[in-house]
Amino acid sequence: MKSKILVVDDNKSVLTALELLLQNEFGELLTLQNPNSLLSVVRQNNIDVVLLDMNFKAGINTGNEGIYWLHQILNYDPSVSVVMITAYGDIELAVKAVKEGAFDFILKPWNNNKLISTLQAALKLRKSKIETDTYKNAANMLKMEFNSSSKVLIGDSAPMKKVMEMVQKVAATDANIFITGENGTGKELIAREIHNLSKRKNEIMVSVDMGAISETLFESELFGHVKGAFTDAKKEHTGKFETANHGTLFLDEIANLPLSLQAKMLRVIQTRSITKLGSNKPVDIDIRLISASNKNIRNMVAEGSFREDLLYRINTITIELPPLRKRGNDILLLADFYLEQYATKYDKPGLKISKRAKNKLLNYKWPGNVRELQHCIEKAVILSEGNLLDEYSFSLDNQRINPNKETGIKTIEEMEKEMILSAIHKEKGNMTAVAKNLGITRQTLYNKMKRYGI
Repeated sequence: MKSKILVVDDNKSVLTALELLLQNEFGELLTLQNPNSLLSVVRQNNIDVVLLDMNFKAGINTGNEGIYWLHQILNYDPSVSVVMITAYGDIELAVKAVKEGAFDFILKPWNNNKLISTLQAALKLRKSKIETDTYKNAANMLKMEFNSSSKVLIGDSAPMKKVMEMVQKVAATDANIFITGENGTGKELIAREIHNLSKRKNEIMVSVDMGAISETLFESELFGHVKGAFTDAKKEHTGKFETANHGTLFLDEIANLPLSLQAKMLRVIQTRSITKLGSNKPVDIDIRLISASNKNIRNMVAEGSFREDLLYRINTITIELPPLRKRGNDILLLADFYLEQYATKYDKPGLKISKRAKNKLLNYKWPGNVRELQHCIEKAVILSEGNLLDEYSFSLDNQRINPNKETGIKTIEEMEKEMILSAIHKEKGNMTAVAKNLGITRQTLYNKMKRYGI
């Protein structure tokens, strides 16, 4: 195992003996007779383990010098393993040093095998501490990445002001929040804003698409499993609930949760504890729960497809997001925002939207809401040839809006259009990948885009 060991002892013969013993056992060995330069050696050489004598001044056997330097090392780098070396009569002092943070102690005269095994164990602890620190740093970076979002909440309309007032009120609490609204209205964005304004803002927010989890993998994905829980469980798996511990868990499209699994979800929300698949040991969880759906869950309760008691658990506070067509000039604010974003992305500076084009955007019903507007602006930027986007830059067709949209009823054409828009967003405009994911040729894709005004 590659390593750097520093031996500090005022007895030159001891240093020589230890150097002969240890030089072939460890990667690099340094010796020091005077501890005054100890910290500088540790800093400059990234020392892993220090074998430290307890006494350096003749006639003084208090061990205070060793403990002093022990504190100095650990204050500089707590991950360095320090092994004390002392005479037989100083065992009590050595025990005190261990209580003060030393890894272990070795008695003079030492047993060679015992000394080597102790240093090897100290080295393993050092490596473990470094790995743990690296993991924590990576975890913190991930939290920052997850919790930061390139998307921003944009809107100055009365409906959005009302939503943001509610967000401000509920964010500071731990109340369960239920967000409703049509597809593309920004439910996850509101959930993230609640998280970022809450006392859990420095912890992670985990988003789960409930419609994307198969019934067979539900417990494993949400609650986790232990090694050997089932045939392919070759190692322990941490579920979404445990991953979100101390943070926020966002369950998107919770109405897609099968009735057979709703009882399990209810129990976890009630008890605030999970039991991993294959285990009998409950694990306590501390989360802020936010759920969302584009469906009318109260109708589902009346039909018997969604549990009423689960609905009561998830919607202590309900926030309803307005569709884009009811947000007035927010359409233009969002259009300008996405125009700047995609003009930068596709290196087309100076793009502007004409007055007629703006009127066209304002008069469109936006069945796909903000998500559709975003795709619309991106497409216009990609296909633009000049600096001005006119009304012909945007292919919009109000005639295809189903009057039953408000009730959630969709035509096959609307669903197909929505699938294409979703695929374009997912693949970031890569039409080859979009066509492949949809199982159609590029030409068929372009024909459908033209047909649906995408």
